[in-house]
Parts: sequence; C-alpha cells; structure tokens
Amino acid sequence: MIQCVVVVFTLFCPVAFPGAHILQRMSGCEWDDETGEIRGYIQYGYDGEDFIALDLQTLTWIASKPEAFITKLRWDADQAELDDYKYYYVHLYPDWLKKYVQYANSSLQRTDLPSVSLLQKTPSSPVTCHATGFYPDRADLFWRKDGEELHEDVDKGEILPNHDGTFQMSVDLNISLIAPEDWKKYDCVFQMSGVKDDIITKLDKSVIRTNWVPPSVFPAGAVIGVVVGLLLLLLCITGLFMWRKKTNGFRAANTSDSADRHSDPN
Repeated sequence: MIQCVVVVFTLFCPVAFPGAHILQRMSGCEWDDETGEIRGYIQYGYDGEDFIALDLQTLTWIASKPEAFITKLRWDADQAELDDYKYYYVHLYPDWLKKYVQYANSSLQRTDLPSVSLLQKTPSSPVTCHATGFYPDRADLFWRKDGEELHEDVDKGEILPNHDGTFQMSVDLNISLIAPEDWKKYDCVFQMSGVKDDIITKLDKSVIRTNWVPPSVFPAGAVIGVVVGLLLLLLCITGLFMWRKKTNGFRAANTSDSADRHSDPN
C-alpha cells in the first residue's frame, strides 16, 4: 500500500469558542499497487477527537459527533465541492502517485546481490562471513548448523554503508570447539527481502581467505640476510664519513723565519 498527498493542518480557535480549541484536517489517498485499489480520504478532528469525514464512494459527509450534524447537512448540499474532492482524491492524486512511482522504479525496485566471502586472520581465530555490495539494506546474514540458525558462538555485526551506496555486513563464527570433520555441517546464509533464493556459503577451509603465513614457510633467512646487508652498508657509510672528516679538517699553520722577516718592517 502506497500513500500519497497527506495533508495535515491544525487551526487554533481561541476567539470563536470559550477557551482554546483545535480543529485538524487530514486528507490524502492510498493506492494498493498489487490489487490496484484506490482509497481517498478527507477527515476532520476537533479537540483531538474525530468530528466529520467524507465518504468518497457515496460523496456524503459522515458526522462522528452530534455537533457535526449541522455541518454535514451544509457540506452535503455543496455538490460542486464534492465533485472536486472526488476528482482530486480518486483520480488526479492517484495518477500523480503512479507516475512518480514509475519514475522512481529504478531505485525503488533496485536489487543488488552481494559477493560473500569467508575470512580468517589465523587458524585459531573466528571465521568471518562477509557480504558486501548488496542493496537495499533489508537483508540478513547468519550461520547455520544442519540447516538451523545458530545463536551461540556467533557475533553478528551491523549493516554498514559502502561508499557507492550499497551495504555490507558480517557475522563471525567461533570455530575453536568445532571438530574438523564437523565443518561440513556449517554454512553461512545471506537472505534479502523480495529475493527468493538465498546465497549459501559452506564452511570450507579451501575457500577461506587469509593473510596469515605459517612460520614454516616464512622467509626468515632472506629477511636476516637483508638486515645484515643493511647493517654492513650503514657501517661502511659511517666509516667513510669519519675518514673524510679526518682528512679534510683544520690544520695548524706553518711559520718560518723568512716569513717573520718579511712581515717585520724593522
């Protein structure tokens, strides 16, 4: 059910009646995009209670209180205004609504399915099921065991926005107590509202993505060699700097008797 053209106003009447009174009006239309049914409505409230409303099928006003009966008789007699109400709330406004919904179909009916990955930092850390790139955000992500959703040993994150307008979310599974032969019983399920088929990812060690490198294959020898080479280079640079400072430093001036005689005018 899609709603359109809702107008609400409040009017304070402190002069016409003793004390302060409130008159409210609400009007609009509703369109059921599945059945095609259209319903328009115009109704008034007085001091917070229903007062009078228009039946757009019969084009008659319905008084909710005895005090509204006089108003009903007067408004029922204004056929031109009743015809205008029917035109606007049964034909014109619903047509506008359908047109705007058609214009916005590209975003209202947009559905982007995510890419789902299994991530893990180390072999003993939780396995993260991560879904990203989905739209809209009416989605759910959870772990199952033997087809039943798990609520224990899981840590579910919030739905977060991506920079491109899509969304992402993740849910962690603690595998510390799961025997390797039982991994096949677990899977991660992504569900989206309006999409019939779920995206199911089995808990499989071969598809888990990780940056962890086992110590046995870590290139320790190469790293040590690089470090030693850098230290030797640093020592060479330091020795060269000290040698140049020693050879290019200040020296004591040489003096001679002949130099003294030339410099003495007597």
